[in-house]
Amino acid sequence: MSDVYGFAAKTLAGANASLSEYRGRVLLIVNTASKCGFTPQYSGLEALWRKYQDRGFAVLGFPCNQFGKQEPGDAAQIASFCSLSYDVTFPMFEKIDVNGEQTHPLYAFLKEAQPGLLGSTAIKWNFTKFLVDRSGAVTARYAPTTKPAELEGAIEKLL
Repeated sequence: MSDVYGFAAKTLAGANASLSEYRGRVLLIVNTASKCGFTPQYSGLEALWRKYQDRGFAVLGFPCNQFGKQEPGDAAQIASFCSLSYDVTFPMFEKIDVNGEQTHPLYAFLKEAQPGLLGSTAIKWNFTKFLVDRSGAVTARYAPTTKPAELEGAIEKLL
């Protein structure tokens, strides 16, 4: 595949969703977790979503339990946590693997398109972020330590 639009995932509500629904938008795709030191980044991600969604931007959250078992809940528990704790309204998807044999195809694509430090494709931890332009090309990869607010300049350039 040459862009993210050919991939699909299930939402937290269990519905099938094609990323083609986001064609023409700038996307920030993030693997998330509810019990991580970076979990407060949900606030920053939500702030970006609210600030830029009307200009063609979306945050897409993909819960992952591969790092320290920091996302142990089921879809209903994750949805409840995100809503009650951080008032998350951006699209959230079902829990996936981002590394290993069961890596979700979207994440295999993202990692290949934007390798990490020293060319490593593995996701190192929760809240790794991928920025995608309006044509569906992956333009940047950001470490978990990169706060969402630090991405505003890069998002503005793509909008």
